[in-house]
Amino acid sequence: MEKIRIDKWLWAARFFKTRSLSSKAVSGGHVHLGGQRVKPSRNVQVGERVRVKRGVEEFTVDILELSGRRGPAKVARTLYAETEESMADREMAREQRRLIKAPAARPQGRPGKRDRRKIREFLRKE
Repeated sequence: MEKIRIDKWLWAARFFKTRSLSSKAVSGGHVHLGGQRVKPSRNVQVGERVRVKRGVEEFTVDILELSGRRGPAKVARTLYAETEESMADREMAREQRRLIKAPAARPQGRPGKRDRRKIREFLRKE
């Protein structure tokens, strides 16, 4: 296998759960090959660099092998190698998201009679 469609490869490498989702991501501009947007029918080859944005995460990977079949996750990980910069950026972004979501003080249980009065009073002021 020398070439394969990029949407099929992304699905086989388990970046997306279904092939239609991978096709929509490529069409939507979330996948770049060599720094440029591509169409889902674009063929990829071994050695090319792909940038995939999935939700808030962004992966930059080099294609090591081609496969048109979706197999186990361990096999899918052998299809590509993520760059060191990509792993560091994702880890830093994950840490920043964790710090932004600081734990808030949670109520101890249901509000009592006094707490309900305070809530009603607060809501009436607005």
